[in-house]
Amino acid sequence: MQPAPVLPSVYNLVALESCGSTNDEARRLAEEGAPEGTLVWALEQTAGRGRHGRTWASPHGNFYASLVLRPESPLKDAAQLGFVAALAVFDTIGTLALAGLEVATKWPNDVMITGRKVAGILLESKGAAGPEAVPDYVILGVGVNLINFPDKVDTPATCLSDEGANVLPVEFLEAFARHFLNWVRQWTDDGFEKVRRHWTFRCGHKDREIQVRLPNETVGGIFRGLDDTGAMLLETPAGTRTIAAGEVFFGPGTA
Repeated sequence: MQPAPVLPSVYNLVALESCGSTNDEARRLAEEGAPEGTLVWALEQTAGRGRHGRTWASPHGNFYASLVLRPESPLKDAAQLGFVAALAVFDTIGTLALAGLEVATKWPNDVMITGRKVAGILLESKGAAGPEAVPDYVILGVGVNLINFPDKVDTPATCLSDEGANVLPVEFLEAFARHFLNWVRQWTDDGFEKVRRHWTFRCGHKDREIQVRLPNETVGGIFRGLDDTGAMLLETPAGTRTIAAGEVFFGPGTA
């Protein structure tokens, strides 16, 4: 039996042994009127998912949590919460892992260790008819590989235990809750610029050649950072492109 987590009072913890998806459970609670700060934490998921409906393998031992947020911001700004969460995951790993571990953020929603994926973030929302509309709520899902990871995935993966850090899910939950609260307050009080600057400093592919997979094409270029909304700035032979959504890969022809 794991010890009960100690969290800041702004959170309302819903702790589950198992569920289909913490995002689905958080969405159900949000539909019932659950307040901001409702945090669903499960020891396993039987139907976990990532972006674009991809399966997220979710056995016991890793970290799975979803948070109900009700930002008073238009959807285009609320999407920046993915970068806020990435900084919180980055700082949590820094708190719990060995010094010197090569941790980096990866656009748009991943955290990497030594070039391999250790964490993913999934944002889902309801109630915004367009980018300028304020959503009814945002569900922020976070999955972190603590003791195991999938091996048949597009992006090579790793877990904290393989990187020398033995972390319990309850330990990760407590540290993440503190770091997320710190970063979301900075985002709320100061806007996106500070988050953008810190995320870019931690980015593992700034000024590197990458491939970006879009719905109808794959584009190669140099990643030059984020614009003031969080979109990618990609330097291509035809000029700089601003890309709001896509999948980043490091493959043949990339450094």
